[in-house]
Amino acid sequence: MSRTPTTRRLITLLAAALTVTALTHAPASAEPRWKPGKPPLSTPWTSQVGPNNALPEYPRPQLTRERWRNLNGVWEFAGAAPGEAPPVGDTLAERVLVPYPIESALSGIQRREDRMWYRRSFSVPDDWRVGRDSRLRLNFGAVDYDATIWVNGKQVGTHRGGYDSFSLDITDALTRRGQQELIVGVTDLTDATWQPVGKQRNVPDRGIFYTSSSGIWQTVWMEPVASANITQLDQTPSLSDSTLRLTARVEGDTSGLAVEAVAYDRNRVVGRVVGAPNSALKLPVPNPRLWSPDSPFLYDLKVRLVRGYRTVDSVGSYFGMREIGMKPGTDGKLRMTLNGRILFQMSTLDQGFWPDGIHTAPTDAALRFDLEQHKVLGFNTVRKHIKVEPDRWFYHADKLGLLVWQDMPAMKTSNQLPPPDAQQQFERELHTMVDKHKNFTSLVAWVPFNEGWGEWDRTATGRIADSVKAQDPSRLVNAHSGVNCCASKGDSGRGDILDHHAYLGPAAPAPSASRVAVDGEHGGFGLEVAGHMWFGEGHAYEMTPDSATLTRRYVENQRDVLAVAQRCGISAAVYTQITDVEHEVNGFFTYDRQVRKMDFKQVKAVNDAIVRSADGTGSPNPPGPGTPGPDGITFYPFEEAAGTTTADTVGKHNATLTGGAAWTAGHPGSAVQFNGSTSTVDTGASVLDTAGNYTAAAWVKLDSLGGFATAVSQDGPSNSAFFLQYSGADNRFAFSFAGVRALAPTAPEVNRWYHLVGVRDVRAGSLTLYVDGQPVGTAYSCDGGPGAGNTVIGRAKYNGGPVDYWRGAIDQVHLFDRALPAAEVTQLYTSGR
Repeated sequence: MSRTPTTRRLITLLAAALTVTALTHAPASAEPRWKPGKPPLSTPWTSQVGPNNALPEYPRPQLTRERWRNLNGVWEFAGAAPGEAPPVGDTLAERVLVPYPIESALSGIQRREDRMWYRRSFSVPDDWRVGRDSRLRLNFGAVDYDATIWVNGKQVGTHRGGYDSFSLDITDALTRRGQQELIVGVTDLTDATWQPVGKQRNVPDRGIFYTSSSGIWQTVWMEPVASANITQLDQTPSLSDSTLRLTARVEGDTSGLAVEAVAYDRNRVVGRVVGAPNSALKLPVPNPRLWSPDSPFLYDLKVRLVRGYRTVDSVGSYFGMREIGMKPGTDGKLRMTLNGRILFQMSTLDQGFWPDGIHTAPTDAALRFDLEQHKVLGFNTVRKHIKVEPDRWFYHADKLGLLVWQDMPAMKTSNQLPPPDAQQQFERELHTMVDKHKNFTSLVAWVPFNEGWGEWDRTATGRIADSVKAQDPSRLVNAHSGVNCCASKGDSGRGDILDHHAYLGPAAPAPSASRVAVDGEHGGFGLEVAGHMWFGEGHAYEMTPDSATLTRRYVENQRDVLAVAQRCGISAAVYTQITDVEHEVNGFFTYDRQVRKMDFKQVKAVNDAIVRSADGTGSPNPPGPGTPGPDGITFYPFEEAAGTTTADTVGKHNATLTGGAAWTAGHPGSAVQFNGSTSTVDTGASVLDTAGNYTAAAWVKLDSLGGFATAVSQDGPSNSAFFLQYSGADNRFAFSFAGVRALAPTAPEVNRWYHLVGVRDVRAGSLTLYVDGQPVGTAYSCDGGPGAGNTVIGRAKYNGGPVDYWRGAIDQVHLFDRALPAAEVTQLYTSGR
């Protein structure tokens, strides 16, 4: 895919020839020249952008054609009113540089518009023979959000969706010769609607939401094609039989046509296949050279559509031979693999914003720069965070050898649920994103949801994860990154990955038998650099005073990542983030990419150590069997019905009623009544070793719902090591660690006795909640933190203080130093003890 200097010069000349040609209609009411705005910060590439070189590179590396013309450059522009007719034949007053979003300085507009018009003219080369031997396709990399296109006053198409490409056949709207008029009308209301927006906001805040990117923001180009032509190449490498599964999608009349595909190792043919259009073919790739971050080898691919000996259409492409999977390490924990080998995926959070172009990198070199720096810093993975980049970004990741997790851009955050039509549109755009990007070698995981943003239902999230997996079985699906965080509806249990976020972290989820575990976001250490700030001040999850301190804190945090990877079995970790973005100053680079904020050698050294050492080796360390018996190591039957002391009938930890705890009717006999604000039963001891297996059980009754209430916990330095509780955030019973909950499926009733059991299984990494003898929810986490403080009945500890006092009655509390199996939990429930 490399281009010679002569080719690059030709592309530049073509781009220059395709700047706006004035139409002989009404004169412009403003100076008809493009002038760049002044961005708050300039990148090293800002000054390189001009009307004759706006992203001149071929924009679709996986489906190339020799004949094409770039329509980037200076267009006419105007804001629009709702319902306004297209300005056919009318010169617009302003000039915009396409494809930079209108809010950007590089566009020359540098303001927000809800609705807008773009207009330009173009000519069709005579030797393309459009209308006689070929059709003319007009292609858009991306337009945010609703677009309608007219050619010579005739509407030729519409498109909805801000992150995917689309193509129109405009042949029948062309005049026979001379200049053709092209008008694009765009509506983009951003977060005033439920459209997928990612981090864009109409009013960006001084936090984690940024400037919007409206209108045309990726390359526009045209190309002649045959009436029957190749529109997409579906590619899936198969290492088991050394083939590339290839489907050439063809539109038009395919009768009598065949597809011929040839794979090349440079100029050497390695495989060939011939078959029918729109059908799955197996292209042999014997003794394949495997693609990996250390050796990102790509094969060239040429595909022809033929009728007999005549070539009807031909395209160029490429592919890599690699396979993503999961398998247990020698320690028994399930981990992600690349080409059958465990590889820890060390990633950054990459949001893809630019101070001069916002969503659009100023140049192709700039687009590549951030990815190159990942390799310099020792990362092998990029999490593309709720934005979809141009195809050339993925091409650079393929060439450089970076694994990519692709997020779906989220709908806006809101206390309201998205309406049904927005839910349906979100799913349509998600599946379009998967369809249009599933052929890139670097892309290894799909992420439909992030932290509950725009999520409407946990069951729907699981269904959506399943649908993405069915659409693309060759990659992993991360149903919900940060499922433990924020607006999340809880773990659906679906997908291939359990993903927790923790700042500063790292997060420590535990893999199960069917899902790997990852730290989807952590870190976020910040440093302000004078003269390189978007705002006058910045924020991060922990601010540091200088580069040396920032580097030290990064290295310390990454050493914790390695410890968690080795102890807990996480398969990946995502550090926030590669560059500063607007108010956030937690990048390796300032937002303008001008300043390195850390010592890159130290960063690379610790990252290399993680990738090298977090390989799944080691032996499992099974916990001891614990104490046998039906009553555990501590049992409080609450039989006294009077006084302030209650007996531990099997152990040595008699407990004290405090803070107004009183006696009431129990289940059966007597129980303790808690007032919801001060009452506890304090055991005076650290009963459980929370580093091992344990079980907590109690009969409970709630006087009211809403707000958290904890029946049994054990204090740690800052938080309880575990919580057997009612979660007011979910209106469910739960067995929890801080930020991790195994939840019951339905809400409890007030004034009714329930039997709650929380089982911690260290080997499985699981928290399992039982209600009335039945397992109702399981969550996975490596640990809940230290718990050397007192075991307490009737409250919890969070952020250093007492919280979540129980409001209602508690009876028959058992504590076990082992993970009770399901049969014993059922026996305990039926015994009534």
